[in-house]
Amino acid sequence: MSNKTGNTVVALLIGAALGAVAGILLAPDKGSNTRKKIKDGFDHDKNDLKNKFGALSDNLKDKLSDAKFDMEESYEDLVSNMSHKTEDVISFLETKLADLKKQNAKLQK
Repeated sequence: MSNKTGNTVVALLIGAALGAVAGILLAPDKGSNTRKKIKDGFDHDKNDLKNKFGALSDNLKDKLSDAKFDMEESYEDLVSNMSHKTEDVISFLETKLADLKKQNAKLQK
């Protein structure tokens, strides 16, 4: 962030804070009513954030659970595939070993 942009953002935040303070101090309603409205607003926002966080948490748990299931399924497929490949490699090596034994037997004669 450039220095000019940083100064602009700071100035806007300070202006917003001063405007909020002035609005509260100059409000036509009694202070107790204003404080109650502010508290109710904070409580509402707090509950709203709690609900959103709970929904986000549940959504994330579901996605992680799905990802875990997919990973387990992929692992099982990999193990099965490797098992077949291992059998192929063993068969190939046994064939090569038999060929080498035949060649060795011919050389021994």
